[in-house]
Amino acid sequence: MFGFQPSRGGRSRMKAVRALFIKHGAEGTPEGRSLRLLREWLSPAQREQFARKGYFEVIGSDSGMRYRIHAGASVNVCQIDERDRQQVGLCFMPIGVLPIGDVMLAQKIALETCEGEVRSLARRFAPNGFHFRQARPLG
Repeated sequence: MFGFQPSRGGRSRMKAVRALFIKHGAEGTPEGRSLRLLREWLSPAQREQFARKGYFEVIGSDSGMRYRIHAGASVNVCQIDERDRQQVGLCFMPIGVLPIGDVMLAQKIALETCEGEVRSLARRFAPNGFHFRQARPLG
């Protein structure tokens, strides 16, 4: 019987191939595709912020207020003041069961195009550390 022993360089290649298969498999799922679409719609600064911190910020279309959209499908949006403090949490999402990336993209577009309507429909909550813990970045 023949055995196979990878060379030292072969092990790093095997790790790279495994990582590629894992990434490809994840991106083939609805969640993975939705996160890829979200990243395509983010500005370079938002994409970098999302990759590093697990959230990205948008500017409201009507008021110019800053909002932070954390990774998640609900209870994940917070208004931020000029000192970077959380002011009020907003809970709103599209109708239907959607992957996280699609929900976050809908939230981004809604705040950037029809902020007033979003604020009138959203449920408000007091943000705290439980809601907005530093999440493991999805992007």
